[in-house]
Amino acid sequence: MTGEEAFPPTLAAARARIAAIRPAEYARTRNAIDGAVTRLSPYITHGFVSLPEVLAAVAARHRLDGRHKFVFELGWREYFHHVWQHRGEGILQSLHEGLLPDAAYTAELPVDVRAARTGLPVIDQAVRTLYTTGYLHNHARMWLASYLVHLRKVHWRAGADWMVAHLLDGDLASNHLSWQWVAATGSRKPYLFNAENVARHAPADWHSPGTVIDTTYEALDVIARSPTPVSASPLADRGGLDEPPLATRPRDAAPPRGADVSGRDVWLVHPWALGEPPTDLPAGWVCVGWWPAEHHMAWPWSLARWQFVESRLSALAPVRWYGRSEEVAHALAAARSVQTVSDLHVDALLPPGVIRRPPPRLFPAVDNACGSFSQWWALSTRRIGDLSDLPGLAALPAVTRPAPPTDRPPLRAAFKGNKQSLPSKPCAVCGRPMTWRKRWARTWDEVKYCSDACRRARGSAGEP
Repeated sequence: MTGEEAFPPTLAAARARIAAIRPAEYARTRNAIDGAVTRLSPYITHGFVSLPEVLAAVAARHRLDGRHKFVFELGWREYFHHVWQHRGEGILQSLHEGLLPDAAYTAELPVDVRAARTGLPVIDQAVRTLYTTGYLHNHARMWLASYLVHLRKVHWRAGADWMVAHLLDGDLASNHLSWQWVAATGSRKPYLFNAENVARHAPADWHSPGTVIDTTYEALDVIARSPTPVSASPLADRGGLDEPPLATRPRDAAPPRGADVSGRDVWLVHPWALGEPPTDLPAGWVCVGWWPAEHHMAWPWSLARWQFVESRLSALAPVRWYGRSEEVAHALAAARSVQTVSDLHVDALLPPGVIRRPPPRLFPAVDNACGSFSQWWALSTRRIGDLSDLPGLAALPAVTRPAPPTDRPPLRAAFKGNKQSLPSKPCAVCGRPMTWRKRWARTWDEVKYCSDACRRARGSAGEP
């Protein structure tokens, strides 16, 4: 299935995908390559829909609270943008030293990886899927990154730059900071995986028994800390794929012209703001699409991604420009007013006179820079119980906001004075039953381990 078939570039397709989300199934199967994941990321990255809109639509059909796994996973995108907001272009460099100095890694992606002919089924399948659909399950992204960084000794930045060019959902913060999380330049330990992990979460044609990853996590950790790459056994040329070409400009766009907007109120759309225009724009406004040339020259896209974004931008904007920041500023000087949605991909290129509407955020703002997701999550959700406490939902029109639950008391209140009714579940490591405790009141759905000892035991096995 091609990217266009898998991801139709329409708002209707995004909304249909949202309507199909089953949060309970998502939480249960999300780690599997063929699990019930949302596959919404291309639509969210490019602003077809926002996180508040997604959660509001899902919560209108399914009962959720502020600590549900689905809500938790939405937080990662906002956390990555929180880091980008504070670090700026520093996210394109190692946040701290990893297992080895940066100089120990090569800046060149191996030819056999680019051509999907490493002979390692999990890696070759991941690359084929990336090229064919423009999308990869998050587990596959981590496997591919871990193999390149820790086994082949490729610098995380080289891998991240290659992957982001082929992803339909290529968000610089989410992509590059995820690679840093795997590489241990943005986390406290490396992400490693083995053949058993692949067999547990992937279809049979991804399984890789008898290969370099068919070993223990202890052995993989030794490899990761050594500067010597593993030996590769690439397949013959006939077993691979040609890497799809990249481009730096759209097929259909004109240079910026003041005559297009003279005396008009302009709604400026860009590749990360492709949602419906606001309803409070001045009468007679005109929609202008802008491809920022500086960005696209620095970050080329696959033809599939150009087609995905071009289709939606063309549906919104009868006038479409490709130009540098100064060219756009000169053309927009003829307009009466200009508004757009702020986004970190393009903010530094926007002319000074453009009114920037803040991007829709789901969670409360965290002013201080957070060094980890857990720190950010604790700060952003400390006053969140029900979904109605999330500011992103409160900012939506009343007709789209989910109603707060009225027929289910908070978990703590539900079991007060009724200890026999407390829920329990087995520990993911030792299997002993864990009974609900007051300190787990807000995180019960995410609790997996009965003790710190069990948590450390699972961590030492390399599980995420």
